[in-house]
Amino acid sequence: MTVDPIDKKEKLFPSYNGNNENLLILLNKTSQVICKWFSDGEKLGPLPLDVNFKCSVPDEYGNSTDILFSEIESLIYSSFNPVHPGSLAHLDPPPLIISILGDLIAAGLNNNLLANELSPSISLLEESICKWFSNKLGFSESAGGIAASGGTLSNLNALVAARNKAGLESDKNAVFLISEDAHSSFLKCCRIMGLGKYNLIKVKTDKNGCMDIVDLKKTIDKCYEEEKKIFSIVATLGTTIRGAIDPIYDIGRICNERKIWLHIDGSIGGIFAITNIPIHGISNLNFANSITINPQKILGITKTSSILIVSDIEVLKKTFATGLPYVSSESYVFNRGELGIQGSRPAEIIKLWLGLRSLGLQGIEEVLSSSIERRILFENNLNKDLYDLYSGPLHIISFLPKDMNKNESDKWTENKRKSLMKKKFMLSRPLFKNRYFLRAVLGNFNTSEADIYELLKLLN
Repeated sequence: MTVDPIDKKEKLFPSYNGNNENLLILLNKTSQVICKWFSDGEKLGPLPLDVNFKCSVPDEYGNSTDILFSEIESLIYSSFNPVHPGSLAHLDPPPLIISILGDLIAAGLNNNLLANELSPSISLLEESICKWFSNKLGFSESAGGIAASGGTLSNLNALVAARNKAGLESDKNAVFLISEDAHSSFLKCCRIMGLGKYNLIKVKTDKNGCMDIVDLKKTIDKCYEEEKKIFSIVATLGTTIRGAIDPIYDIGRICNERKIWLHIDGSIGGIFAITNIPIHGISNLNFANSITINPQKILGITKTSSILIVSDIEVLKKTFATGLPYVSSESYVFNRGELGIQGSRPAEIIKLWLGLRSLGLQGIEEVLSSSIERRILFENNLNKDLYDLYSGPLHIISFLPKDMNKNESDKWTENKRKSLMKKKFMLSRPLFKNRYFLRAVLGNFNTSEADIYELLKLLN
């Protein structure tokens, strides 16, 4: 049933002088559908076995809310469910309830963090939260940051700033270094920056998946011999396959000696640094010029939630500010849409702020500690006579059967992942060093010890 827009009784926009009763009805109805889906998760599993959703495109006239809600329900019940305790495949934990509300508030306000006049309270909020992270990480008062829609954008903001600071914006010999186990998004950053594969140089990793310092020194020397100009070295704080942490102290010392920008990709592990959890390698982060942190990957902040912290906020201003002639601003106000690549930005910082405030430091530590405890439990009880294990100090572990050639292990991981899905356990199957692995990410707060033991029975 379509509705002629002339006769449409439902209000299209919130009212500025009414009771917004229709909006309240729709919000309540939507909440009921989502909550029921959460509650049905146990019988549904992480992924729908049958995806019935069919995308309908706009008609000539608008559809009634009854039709739209039938489609909304189909969409929801055909989606991945991160709340299910068997959702252990990726860095996508259940959302914090308060963070869901943050998304709702951000959507309702529809403020734009491009400019202060379009988001006066939220701009102050973002600046304050970034400053809080800076202080927790040990940076000086000159530090600050900016939120972005995902870790790739945060890393890209950092690399663009680093190249600009080095004065190498258009130099074809400009290069940056990463470990061979660093995130694949750095290749994307390379392309966006107008650089080729030869501008992205990979450093070998050791047996623990950490950047090899000896090879790093050799690589730097080779770059100088070939007249390449290094504008950044990227250290990874939590690799995607095993959660390895690069030796930040040693890399930082080298960067300091050579006057090279140190960026830390802490998308996975950076959030641990604001706690007192004793994790080897998470220290000296204030050696860095910049660090990316993605609270969405484990803390349950709804997507997207990424922040970039820099040791000197002026570098971001000098890199990205172009002036906003169509925005009225006081002379003392700096518009935060000029601190990064994104101009218009949603108020994503609200859900991070609410999540942090709701949990408190003790609650944050509990969520993060529990993820490591689950990984340890899983790792200690996975049959080491059957599997080669690849893990680090965080909450990620990958494994592969022993004594199988590539074809055999690739087939095994494919079949095993499918069989686990039928038992409502969702693990990922990443390609790493030209072989497929099974990977468990133990950041799901809903996953109990009993769930882990049940998974182990299916593997051992």
